[in-house]
Amino acid sequence: MALLDNAVTASADAVAKHQQDSWPAQAAYVAQNSDFYRELWAGKAPPQDLRDLPELPLSDKAMLRISQADHPPFGNYLAARKGQATRLHRTSGTTGQAMNLAMSARDCELTEIVGGRCQSAAGLGPGHVAVHCLNYQMWMGGLTDHMTLERTGALVVPFGVGNTELLVRTIQEVGVTAISCTPSYPAVLERVIAEKFPGLKPRDLGLKLGLFGGEAGLDDPALRERIRSVWGMEPRNANYGVSDVFCNFAAQCEHDTRLHYLASDVLYPELIDPDTAQPLSLTDGAEGELALTHLERQCQPLVRFRTGDIIAVDETGPCQCGRTGFRFRVIGRSDDMVVVRGLNLFPTMVSAVISEFDELSGNYRIVLDTKPPYDVLPVEVELAEGEGGAEGIGAAAEKSMKQKLGATARVTVLPPKSLPVTEGKTKRVIRTY
Repeated sequence: MALLDNAVTASADAVAKHQQDSWPAQAAYVAQNSDFYRELWAGKAPPQDLRDLPELPLSDKAMLRISQADHPPFGNYLAARKGQATRLHRTSGTTGQAMNLAMSARDCELTEIVGGRCQSAAGLGPGHVAVHCLNYQMWMGGLTDHMTLERTGALVVPFGVGNTELLVRTIQEVGVTAISCTPSYPAVLERVIAEKFPGLKPRDLGLKLGLFGGEAGLDDPALRERIRSVWGMEPRNANYGVSDVFCNFAAQCEHDTRLHYLASDVLYPELIDPDTAQPLSLTDGAEGELALTHLERQCQPLVRFRTGDIIAVDETGPCQCGRTGFRFRVIGRSDDMVVVRGLNLFPTMVSAVISEFDELSGNYRIVLDTKPPYDVLPVEVELAEGEGGAEGIGAAAEKSMKQKLGATARVTVLPPKSLPVTEGKTKRVIRTY
């Protein structure tokens, strides 16, 4: 099935027609070639009408992990011959067992096209020199994201992670104007610049555009403003995806900090209640867990796959930029959610509170050393560099969390640079039990 022409600006009716036209062939392909889904569906034929998709059971990451453990290396949801796979990636394993991802040449092409839409929406294009600072070692965020950056027509420097001093020199020597990385990575760069390049300020590097992904946090206005102030570059949420499904299928534009859904012609979205798994209407103001179905995928097609991401759908009408996909925010991951006295709390909510305190660095983590239920949210924060003492800061943060989140927190204030800062994904919820 060909991609929809002008997919990101097409009308809702045109998108719906394309989705429905695409589904019967994909449904037949999955039913014929995926042992995993044949077993899950207990021999029942998939519906031909997408509106009837909720008749099928949901699939999830736990099922895929079992499938790969029982049928290595790709699981019995591999629907193509192994010889059709041309690329292997591995997930980061941040939330559990790392998964092997198989992609055919066509899968790679579609991934790059859709990812290119996202990077373009965020402002990257011909004339930019972009340095890509995500891990190239099997993680999809490395090579595959690199290819999505190239799709925009920009010149792309495949730097990866590590050797941060060389990165600073490369940015200076090559004239890099855009950086692709996680939202927490600029803090790593700042420390290296302060220690190794006396007199150099981050904004002296001349970066104009920050293309961020791989972590939560950029929804925080305070973090965005800090990046603008310290670096002189415009921060854009350019890279939202779910590795098992699609590397990158949503990004913001220059007019709206919310994510535009940019893969409607190849990836069918549903919203479900995270507790009951019942379908929800994908309408303005709706909140729920995002579930996704491939409308075209050869190697590891997924149907009604629970992403674990809880999203808020803010707008379903066209944006000022002309893109028509619904706009949403990621509230948090279901596996990062901490329930405190009946309140569902996510790391992004904690981040929004502590970012209000200039005395704190903004780095934090939630350390859970006992199993639930929880009466108190234990949060570790660290002082910003140059701050002498922690008198009153912890109590003030606890009071603010109580007022704004409704939960009782126990805030431990640590000296500057106490918490780890990684070049890859930063894990905010630590479970030690």
